[in-house]
Amino acid sequence: MIWASIRREERDGQAVYVKQTTYDARLEGRGLIALAEAGAPVPHVQSVDEGTLVLAEVSGTPDWNRLGRTLARVHRSTADRFGLDYDNVIGALAQHNEWCDTWSEFYIRRRIQPWLRALPGSIRARIEGAIAGPMPELLEHGAHPSLLHGDLWPGNVIDGSYLIDPAVCYGDRELDLAFSTVFGGIPREFYDGYESVWPLDDGWEARRPMLQLYHLLVHVELFGRSYVPMVEQRLDRLDW
Repeated sequence: MIWASIRREERDGQAVYVKQTTYDARLEGRGLIALAEAGAPVPHVQSVDEGTLVLAEVSGTPDWNRLGRTLARVHRSTADRFGLDYDNVIGALAQHNEWCDTWSEFYIRRRIQPWLRALPGSIRARIEGAIAGPMPELLEHGAHPSLLHGDLWPGNVIDGSYLIDPAVCYGDRELDLAFSTVFGGIPREFYDGYESVWPLDDGWEARRPMLQLYHLLVHVELFGRSYVPMVEQRLDRLDW
């Protein structure tokens, strides 16, 4: 599935990237602007309409430690509840962000339950059992709603310095960090930088496999059942 085509152009003497999408590009543009306003290093949005996003070209020398410190500061941007005042996309999939008062309600209702349909019945039953059992309590650790990138992995980082392709919402900051470790590729310096500004809460190691489930379920929906074993591995680690 092709979600976007990207080409480099020169406009008024400045290099830009023109991204043509199969989804509403304005949603991505809004996410980039929100991150920029919170201090995140992102490409400047030159223009955007329903099918085209024009971004200033960015490049730099990798500074993963600085990027980690900056993300921690971005996460200090908060809201009163979990969610967002509009729905957006993750990849090309609709991402529903209706506000919830608690993180456990938001994560379960908006991030997990919509994607259970693509799972084999036995795996779906294990997750549904966790939702009825230990998942809500494990999710709740006093987290405030932080502005999240929402799709943080190495493919959405340019030169170890800039963030692209967000799927923003206000959620538990651990979600960004959990997804960033699913496929590897982000060096230790990033996490050292983050924790130097805002250390993670006790128990984050136990919560991480649970928070990785959302992005793995999205991968199952997008790419098929080859990702189901990774879902099962997280459930095994959680003893669910």
